[in-house]
Amino acid sequence: MAKIDRSEITPEHLYLSRRKFIKGMGALLAGAAASACMPQDSPFPTDPVPTASLTPAPEAGSTPVPSSTPLPAAPTPITSAPTWPEVSTDQDDLGAKLTTEQAINTYNNFYEFSFGKEQVAELVGDFEADPWEIAVGGLVDNPTTLTLPDLLAFTQQERIYRMRCVEGWSMVIPWIGFPLARLLEQVAPKPEAKYVYFETVFRPEQMPEQARGGFPWPYVEGLRLDEAMHDLTILATGLYGKPLRAQTGAPVRLVVPWKYGFKSIKSIVKIDLVAEMPTSTWMSLAPHEYGFYANVNPNVPHPRWSQASERRIGETKRRETLLFNGYDEVASLYEDLDLAKWY
Repeated sequence: MAKIDRSEITPEHLYLSRRKFIKGMGALLAGAAASACMPQDSPFPTDPVPTASLTPAPEAGSTPVPSSTPLPAAPTPITSAPTWPEVSTDQDDLGAKLTTEQAINTYNNFYEFSFGKEQVAELVGDFEADPWEIAVGGLVDNPTTLTLPDLLAFTQQERIYRMRCVEGWSMVIPWIGFPLARLLEQVAPKPEAKYVYFETVFRPEQMPEQARGGFPWPYVEGLRLDEAMHDLTILATGLYGKPLRAQTGAPVRLVVPWKYGFKSIKSIVKIDLVAEMPTSTWMSLAPHEYGFYANVNPNVPHPRWSQASERRIGETKRRETLLFNGYDEVASLYEDLDLAKWY
């Protein structure tokens, strides 16, 4: 497993606050994203978007300004939670430093709350993450509904992963969670199940942008079954040894570290095993720009910008992006795909 140096972990205050980067994209731009890193640029605004807002920062660009927004009070403790694992190191296996907890919790793409990354943490106060249920069904022998205590009954592990946003920025995050495969093994997929469908909660009374409408809520995503069963794929319940906050996907979210962040759907309430490839939210909104696989690939540019480099939150210079975000152990999953194409 590719590990991350704690020194490369993105500061929490930067992770949770990215309003300025997305400001001005317009209402239509914002509606589609429940995931960890929603695409910032939308093909839908009627008026042309200034080129400067569509391109990543230059190689020698300055680091994002830390958010001045104080971190909101911690969520109500989950009394049924196990003892949360402590962060064991300050870096991943490539020597990358951890992003700070403040940055991770204040620099967020979560369009159900706000289009602005610095605003999300300010708007989650009404969101209730406990109690919670996830319906798991579809092409399985043992459909079930899991409560939050059921999810926390799985052995919680520390997983320090790099997170690469399709927008060109990245973090290093010390997640707490468990392999999705453990859950899928319990429900026993049928032989005809080839894909896994995920759906985010729909609560317009608690998620302001859902209440505004204009996009196909709830947010949905999907994985191929072998991707979902890979040991690197986890359902995360916490980070930095604490339960997830609403802005980071409480109480449970998907984390697929070799894919662009928008694949890692947040606040999941439904998981179905299906025979056909699901059409994810960004595929339905911009199929020419966002494909199903969305594997991190520096050699294939997004239709409107390069993916060759990235800016790690908390750093001033850009760094080279690694194929599969450096998680080479997943390469065998894609031997039949042409990696020179944008998927």
